[in-house]
Amino acid sequence: MERPYILHMFTPGPQMSPFDVNMAADAGYQIVTPYCHVGLDAVTALTQDAIFSRGPKGVARTGLFIGGRDALLAADMLERAKAAMVPPFVVSVFADPSGAYTTAAALVATVEAALQRHHGHGLAGQTVLLLGGTGPVGRVAAVLCAQQGATAVLSSHKGLAMAQAAADETARRFGVTLYAASGAGRDDLHAALAGADVVLGVAAAGVQVMSADDRAVATRLKVAADVNAVPPAGLAGVGVMDDGKPIEGSGAVGIGALAVGNVKYQVQHRLLVRMRNADKPVTLGFPEAFAAAREYLAEKSA
Repeated sequence: MERPYILHMFTPGPQMSPFDVNMAADAGYQIVTPYCHVGLDAVTALTQDAIFSRGPKGVARTGLFIGGRDALLAADMLERAKAAMVPPFVVSVFADPSGAYTTAAALVATVEAALQRHHGHGLAGQTVLLLGGTGPVGRVAAVLCAQQGATAVLSSHKGLAMAQAAADETARRFGVTLYAASGAGRDDLHAALAGADVVLGVAAAGVQVMSADDRAVATRLKVAADVNAVPPAGLAGVGVMDDGKPIEGSGAVGIGALAVGNVKYQVQHRLLVRMRNADKPVTLGFPEAFAAAREYLAEKSA
């Protein structure tokens, strides 16, 4: 009998995302099993339970998925799972907490493509302001921007101290340099916007973080991209379906949440299929998600 494809899904939270379960099933996994309230210290034992029971041939049809809502904890869980492998008992692992890795990858890749299309350059040398940037998508997007040579600035409506703490913690974990700005008041927000070439709206759903009046002070703005699909728009003037559409009253173009979301969906599906079909075990995090997003966008524009 041919062994089934099994995906074990770990989350520190009380439940695994139904979105991720659906994605796993649609990628061809025949048995999808969630494990909830999984802390970092439980990862080694669970991983070894998953690998030793199937034999060297069975591990090729076994995968691990790491969810949750904490981008940094997911990275630590990914490393802990890798360290628990005992060759030849090695399986593929994919981390995507709350969709943050694939969403951030899709967001940054679409912004990069828009910069190339409209201005002839990528992210290198650009100042990227991430409004609501202390959450998981904002942190990972900031890391990706910094890795591409941009100056990534995390902003929080709770003030500079909150933004600075998130920037410092994330920078240490991933070995990049990140900056912080306060978004607590209009004056602070306008000061940050005045220096931004790119603005990313990565705040909670239904929260507007840049109004049309705010945008007017962003005279350097080239691209504004929003991941909020719930009214009101996170970034005024950016519609959910926009994909490089000029923003009225501005020299910038907008990228909306559904344009980003389509790329995110494609990236997550591709990585799950890659993990299932891999001849050799693969480890998939946000760098691999970003590469997949670039690949997808290149194919789409060809």
